[in-house]
Amino acid sequence: MVCTAALAASLTTAAVVGNTPAAGAGESEPTGDSPQAQDRGNARLDLPDLVADPPPAQNAPAGSTGIPGTALDAYQRAASSVAAALPGCHLPWELLAGIGRVESVHASGYGLKADGSTEKPIRGPRLDGKQFAKILDTDKGAWDGDTEYDRAIGPLQFIPSTWAQWGADGNGDSQRNPNNIYDAALGAGLYLCAGDRDLSQAADLDKAVLSYNRSREYVNTVLGWMRQYQQGASQVPNPPAVPNPVPQPPGPIPTPNPPVNPPVRPPVNPPHKPTKPTKPTKPATVSGLERVGAADLKAQAGSLFTAKPKVKAKLSNGKPAAREIVVFEIEGDTTGTAFAGGKTHAVVRTDASGHAAAPQLKAGEKAGAKQGSFTLRATLYGTREFTVKFAGTVTPKPVVPAPKADKLARVGDKPMEAVAEGSFAEKLQLLATAKGKASAGTVVTAAMVKLDEKGQWIPAETGPFFKDKDGKELRTLVLAPTGADGKITLPEIHASDLAGTYQLRLTTPEGVQLVVDLVVKPKPATEPPSTPDAPTTELPATPTTEPVRP
Repeated sequence: MVCTAALAASLTTAAVVGNTPAAGAGESEPTGDSPQAQDRGNARLDLPDLVADPPPAQNAPAGSTGIPGTALDAYQRAASSVAAALPGCHLPWELLAGIGRVESVHASGYGLKADGSTEKPIRGPRLDGKQFAKILDTDKGAWDGDTEYDRAIGPLQFIPSTWAQWGADGNGDSQRNPNNIYDAALGAGLYLCAGDRDLSQAADLDKAVLSYNRSREYVNTVLGWMRQYQQGASQVPNPPAVPNPVPQPPGPIPTPNPPVNPPVRPPVNPPHKPTKPTKPTKPATVSGLERVGAADLKAQAGSLFTAKPKVKAKLSNGKPAAREIVVFEIEGDTTGTAFAGGKTHAVVRTDASGHAAAPQLKAGEKAGAKQGSFTLRATLYGTREFTVKFAGTVTPKPVVPAPKADKLARVGDKPMEAVAEGSFAEKLQLLATAKGKASAGTVVTAAMVKLDEKGQWIPAETGPFFKDKDGKELRTLVLAPTGADGKITLPEIHASDLAGTYQLRLTTPEGVQLVVDLVVKPKPATEPPSTPDAPTTELPATPTTEPVRP
């Protein structure tokens, strides 16, 4: 299957970045000084159709869904090509058939040939602003035979300026001819898929058809035929050409580049010179794709690839193949490498020398402990598929050791005080710095210490302590690394039952230390509870008994 122009579809997202169409395929989006923009106020914004008929009936007879064999093949081939290049678009061939039916009845009456060309050119009315949009000539009459105004051309009715941008090669003959239904169908498919549209979504489908012709009636008619063809379409023979299949507007049609001087009459009785028969020359076709430069691509995780993958396309006559479509696609990736916007594919046209370079690649972050890999495939679709591959390697970022802390300091200056058998209300916070800047990732060991007889710090067996997860006492603790701000907050410190001044020593593996005093105050003195005085009992006086005298 010939897919060359199908990949032009991706031109909407790669080679022609940002060109999301907002005007019809018969009318490129105009700029302020473009011919299309002139005198817009006096003309309709929609464009003429060669055949203006209503949508098909819900149960149309079988004959009304017949499509000439060449046209049917062109629509289906274009849809398959677009699906290969832009799988997210979901372009149905029946949509192309609906447009072809409305625009020219599939080129019926013009002598559609098996190769996609027609015996008679298909040209719409002059776009002179009288009935339809006013579009001044953009092709010097090369396609539409009119050097004053543009006309829509071909079975799918492209305006010349639009075809200049979206023209595609649908039959692999290295030509982009809007009068060939294979080329026109593929160009139309690419145009409809522009801007990352997903035509399986009703809103995107409506926008796509409306961009082809800004007429709600047109959209309804095209979608009506699309649905009719989706219910069943039959293939019929290509119909013969008929005289004047489409009425031409009154007035002569200027011909491009008219001769300045009248033709010179041949002399009477010219001398006879035998001439050798000339062999017909076959048009050159794409015959190959070759890599330019190295096949290996290398970059560190998260960085841009300095080398841009590049290929060259050639024709069968040895000349460079210009304006061909090359698809660059990332395969088998384990790193997250992508083009701009996170896309894994990009489409580029070859330049005049046949060269096409991939857009900037950015290495992914998932390089792994050693490295990651991917394959970049460059493909050109002509009479057959041509592929070139590049091997991509992503290495991890080099581990840059963090600067070692050269100072430890307290954050805040409140005394660290607690009451015996209580805990220190003030949370101790440290700041680690290296050359005056916060040192992240510094590991600090906190230990309760005391001085020995020689003035050396030794572990303390009594005094304040930390607690482990089970509530047991700890007097030595390795803290979590400092954060990005170089800070770390110690866990709660508990006081023992012995009052006094104790020392907490904080050290780094490099020997940087800080000693903090921990003051434990005794519990407030308590008086024994007072007891009431015992009641006093007065004994009654002993009566004095005097002897009774007789």
